Amino acid sequence: MAYTTTPGDVEMALEERTVVLVEKKSSTGQIWKVTGALLIVALCIGGVLLFAWYWNGRPEMKMQSGQTEALTKKDTSEKPDHHDALRRIGIKAKAAIHLEGSYDEDSESNQLEWRNGQGQAFAQGGFKLENNQIIIPQKGLFFVYSQVSFRVPCSDGDERRGAGKGLTPLSHRIWRYTDSIGSKVSLMNAVRSACQSTPQEDSNHSGQGWYNAIYLGAVFNLNKGDKLWTETNQLSALETEEGKTFFGVFAL
Repeated sequence: MAYTTTPGDVEMALEERTVVLVEKKSSTGQIWKVTGALLIVALCIGGVLLFAWYWNGRPEMKMQSGQTEALTKKDTSEKPDHHDALRRIGIKAKAAIHLEGSYDEDSESNQLEWRNGQGQAFAQGGFKLENNQIIIPQKGLFFVYSQVSFRVPCSDGDERRGAGKGLTPLSHRIWRYTDSIGSKVSLMNAVRSACQSTPQEDSNHSGQGWYNAIYLGAVFNLNKGDKLWTETNQLSALETEEGKTFFGVFAL
């Protein structure tokens, strides 16, 4: 705002002079208005460009983020952690049991005894050996197997009378008891006759006996708590050296 004084008559008194207010336009205010408008337009354009860049760059950002995370996991996995390795092995390990057989003629039980913790025998995954029986740890599919080896002394008959070798029957069976049935059932069994050989084989094995093995193996759907055991005849002819007579189960 500027103040101006109107020309007055010299003869008039000073009190009678009229004061008129005249508005004077400022160039500085117009400059600030133009500058503000340009700033607003620039901000709008910048926001649009920033949004477009962000939207187009999201897949790359995700990819880089994923790669970084993968590299981090890789670096972590490469660090030696024996406890973690043992834990992973324990999780992946299947339940299994493998037993070695032994027989003592002087034992009162008069049966083939299965032993854990000797030779190649082991048990893991919840399997137990109780009262010479394998206890199944959980319900599922299992492969059950067993082998018994024999050395049977064959007696010569009276060849002049036409009598041949005396046949000796060998048998091996795996029994199962389950609460759902309430009684024992036969899972597998095999019967074989010993001392079946030609005269030439008899001469080659004279005084050594007749060797043979019975092997049983198949897949069964068993329940938790089922009991498995074996029954074998001709115990005195059993070969119980390591790897010849065994009994086992493993989960599938």
